[in-house]
Amino acid sequence: MKKCAPKIRLSSPWFGDEEIAAVSRVLCSNRISMGNEVKQFECELHSFFGRKDTNISCVSSCTAAIQLAIQASGFVHGDEILVPTYTFVATFQAITAAGTRPVPCDIDLDDGFINIDDARSRTTGKTTAILPVLFAGCDGKIGRLQQFAEDYGLKIIEDAAHSFGDENISLRNSILCFSFDAIKNISCGDGGAILTPDDEIAEKIKDIRLLGVIGDTDRRFNGERSWDFDVTEQGWRYHMNDLSAAIGRAQLAKFQAIKQIRCSIARTYVDRLAHLNHVRLLPINFRTAVPHIFPIIIKNGKRDELKRYLERNGIETGVQYKPNHLLSFFNLGYDLPKAMELYNSILSIPIHPLLSESDVIFIIECIKKFFYD
Repeated sequence: MKKCAPKIRLSSPWFGDEEIAAVSRVLCSNRISMGNEVKQFECELHSFFGRKDTNISCVSSCTAAIQLAIQASGFVHGDEILVPTYTFVATFQAITAAGTRPVPCDIDLDDGFINIDDARSRTTGKTTAILPVLFAGCDGKIGRLQQFAEDYGLKIIEDAAHSFGDENISLRNSILCFSFDAIKNISCGDGGAILTPDDEIAEKIKDIRLLGVIGDTDRRFNGERSWDFDVTEQGWRYHMNDLSAAIGRAQLAKFQAIKQIRCSIARTYVDRLAHLNHVRLLPINFRTAVPHIFPIIIKNGKRDELKRYLERNGIETGVQYKPNHLLSFFNLGYDLPKAMELYNSILSIPIHPLLSESDVIFIIECIKKFFYD
């Protein structure tokens, strides 16, 4: 028997007439690769973040953003980067793609943030950077991490795939990598961006995202291409194209509406679920954050049963994420118990702009019914 699609999706983009018009504009221009739309999107993102000393580079994905940020920072083959095991595999793959070595670290159970004491214990003479992952947008311990990095002379590159729109983000001096894939707070269909206050790193990123061709970004923004050029290091075809940028511009223009909807859903979940005995919620700073996912922690060992129950009721859920130290390619032979505890108890429930108020109430009532009927 063919399985029916879930009635309520875990995640979904919010595309409408604005995005359709944006794509049509680019298609009618017959200029689809990297050009004026990418240039304008970068300018609009620069205004959005509100810092004069910030450089923005749009790329093909957040995975590409992390890899380029590592390469542009000057790390060499074999350098070690401390990273929480509890993240999507893309974070680890970006580190290895840059020729560096991910060192999986444990997390804190209260928010999924990298456990700094565990990271300290795994620091060696080869450690050059720490790569925190802002899981579900949680970054309340970033100050302590910054002090740790300063003490050990480490650079910071942040995986901020879950954190676009957080008002605290643009205040930091680390390199920030964002995701604009189909289900993030704004979407380009697929895409990413790198934010850095370092002009030299930014210029290098702009070259290596275009196969290492020196100065090709400015030429493409002027409607030209480089034919007589030089390349001095390994580059990649990681630039954003105008179709993706046009979608992103339309999404950015309605971001305040997206933010309002996401925050409203998250507040309803917090108000209705926080008091349940069998459920724990991760912290959300509603003053600054824009929730991308909404994980709940099941305390009675019935996570898998709840997942199946919700799916039988047409509610799609997710388990984010399988710790990377469990994967053969990244397994270094040691245990990370807190990450395993979170992995075995976490469940993400739907949060996206297409959810109706009745959808949200139905999800909440199903969770309550599972535990108390």
